[in-house]
Amino acid sequence: MIRDEDGALTGYVYLDLKTKDYGGFVDQADKLLRSKLELPAGYTYRWAGAYEFELHAKERLKIILPVVFFVIFLLLYMVFKSAAEAAVLIFPTFYAMSGGLILQWMLGYNFSVAVWVGYIALFGIAVETGVVMVVYLHEALEHRLAIGTPLTDEDVEKAAIEGAVQRLRPKLMTVTAVILSLAPILWESGIGSDIMKPIAAPIVGGMITSTIHVLILVPVFFFLMKRRALRHGTLAKQAKQT
Repeated sequence: MIRDEDGALTGYVYLDLKTKDYGGFVDQADKLLRSKLELPAGYTYRWAGAYEFELHAKERLKIILPVVFFVIFLLLYMVFKSAAEAAVLIFPTFYAMSGGLILQWMLGYNFSVAVWVGYIALFGIAVETGVVMVVYLHEALEHRLAIGTPLTDEDVEKAAIEGAVQRLRPKLMTVTAVILSLAPILWESGIGSDIMKPIAAPIVGGMITSTIHVLILVPVFFFLMKRRALRHGTLAKQAKQT
């Protein structure tokens, strides 16, 4: 069969790779072809198939990822009416990503569309658990404000500790459920595992570091912000807004 594309005769060479790193293979193969292959006048070649689809997906992700972070920040700002608290709750996404990157590196997965899908899911879980933590912290602080006595730095610290302790069990239950449900995928080898493993790896690794951030660093940042608001006399106003 004679085939043509854009009015030019076309021949296809099909490759069945044993690796999922299409980008790395194409980079090496393209360098080799450029150094060894001399094409006659009028001849060209290009890479297509899964590699081409991967390039298109990465271009879309360059738009989707910034939009995801912007929407998350906007929703957090609308909930807490504070850019500082919204920024604090964005941090769990980067902290969670560190755990995902470590496990991704240990398992030898390259960045792909499936991996980025896993990171987007991880960002959602990390922010969700961070929001619930801040809600518990606000409730503990508002309970002390409702008493009517002037607050001190020690009262704010006790409120942060109380809220964090109340959130400890739900957070650990969430992390345990997510890890136990996704970890078995990392040892599977059946149909579809080549897609699901890169998705699960960032989530499993990220949930571990996200737990550290939400249970320890978020209460610390909350205490520092509320102590500053207390010293500036705006703590009661902030509590009414949230």
